[in-house]
Amino acid sequence: MSHRGPTVSVISRICILGGGTAGWMTAAALSHKFKDLNIDISLVESDHIGTVGVGEATLPHIRFFNQALGIDEATFMKSTEATFKLGIEFCDWGRKGDHYIHPFGDYGVPIDELDFHQFWLKLRKAGGTHRLSDYSYPILAAEQGRFRIPEGDLNEIGSNFGYAYQFDAGLYAKFLRTFSEANGVRRVEGRAVEVGIDGESGNISSIKLEDGHVIEADLFVDCSGFRGLLIEQELKTGYDDWSHWLPCNRAVAVPCESRGELRPYTRATARTAGWQWRIPLQHRTGNGHVYWNEFISDDEATHQLMSTLDGPALAEPKQLFFKTGRRKKFWNRNVVSIGLSAGFLEPLESTSIHLIQEGITTLIELFPRDGVNPLDINEYNARMGLNFERVRDFLLLHYVATQRDDSEMWRYFQAMELPDSLQEKLSAWNARGYVLQYEFGVFLPPSWVAVMHGQNLIPEGHDPRVDRYSIADIEARLEQIRLDTVREVETTPTQVDFLRRHGAASGSPLVSAGKM
Repeated sequence: MSHRGPTVSVISRICILGGGTAGWMTAAALSHKFKDLNIDISLVESDHIGTVGVGEATLPHIRFFNQALGIDEATFMKSTEATFKLGIEFCDWGRKGDHYIHPFGDYGVPIDELDFHQFWLKLRKAGGTHRLSDYSYPILAAEQGRFRIPEGDLNEIGSNFGYAYQFDAGLYAKFLRTFSEANGVRRVEGRAVEVGIDGESGNISSIKLEDGHVIEADLFVDCSGFRGLLIEQELKTGYDDWSHWLPCNRAVAVPCESRGELRPYTRATARTAGWQWRIPLQHRTGNGHVYWNEFISDDEATHQLMSTLDGPALAEPKQLFFKTGRRKKFWNRNVVSIGLSAGFLEPLESTSIHLIQEGITTLIELFPRDGVNPLDINEYNARMGLNFERVRDFLLLHYVATQRDDSEMWRYFQAMELPDSLQEKLSAWNARGYVLQYEFGVFLPPSWVAVMHGQNLIPEGHDPRVDRYSIADIEARLEQIRLDTVREVETTPTQVDFLRRHGAASGSPLVSAGKM
């Protein structure tokens, strides 16, 4: 048996510094998981400190987070004005005028345990004309504004996909606050002004609030946002700056009235110096422009955003400043950083809330019930480091898998030397359409296929095992899969109809009246 190293006293008190999505997700998960362990959990937040509050789109993993807490889906969706999400539409990324959807699901179904896209690649070279997207149920359903929950055999067309949500992050935090407080979490209003350090261990022992109230704890979770009040300002953990790979460093965000159909997907449109998001909720549409301020002014970026809204703005534009990267240690001494205090990667693939979820899940798996242990800290930092790095590579893929050279930003990416980990993925794909798989990492092979193919990276060859099938055989099999996919989509209700049937409609006039 290996020696586990020195520990500190049993963890009986946890203090979460900061609310918002990160703080209340953490509080909800820890209070639910450890409700029988007699652990005191307090969350400190101030109504006078704002949260970023623009993260509204998620990945399918959020469903399992909610399910693990026993949260009813329809109740959650009504409370957060949520819509369903089948993927992300990318416009103008490969070339101006291009668009594709990155779906939460595979293309077609495997044939004799070989990847479907390998057969499509061979047929394409022989003159096949159908899009790869024509064999994807979630893409076709998304394009037609349709949605239903997958049921039955996960290997069958119409069931081999996932889905996520688009919701109001502020309402989600409020929803989880109610859940957490019902589980015994104690919310403390106030702003931290002083941090106590244990002279012997160097651990944080307490935080003092403006009103003089002192909160002591054995473990602190820093959800204080970009400031990193504990992990950085006190413990000086350090930050790995990734802005040479992901140089966009500002955003402007604004909600607007919803207009048109309620499509079950997020949209990301490439611009000359960044990109713009559009996220449809039941009661409004979220919009934002992420950009690199070296090549566009704040005023011009705001003008671009405001001039392309679907409807009238519902608030003044909100300016955000950030530096992409990650904390050198996510867990340092007795402080675990979760959310923006841990790092920031632009929300191009809706990974912000997912990385919060990964931080929470990994903390629960390695929870130091009998005291903080260096081995657990090292394991946590290694896992979270891989999660951040692999998201970074996937985001960078969108910028470098492009034919655009119409602005300084796009020319910057064309000349970039890539991380070895991303270059290996691209080389394997370009040769024979292979997607190297990770042990850790949120994005599975179909996601990489979606972006690389969607941005016009067509492999030179294909898996040689496909060559034992004749073109006629491949054509017949793929046509049957395509027709089966179309039939499945035709029997799928619109998202608005499904929201009503599912009991998830919030009462928003546009959804209730069926005007979308």
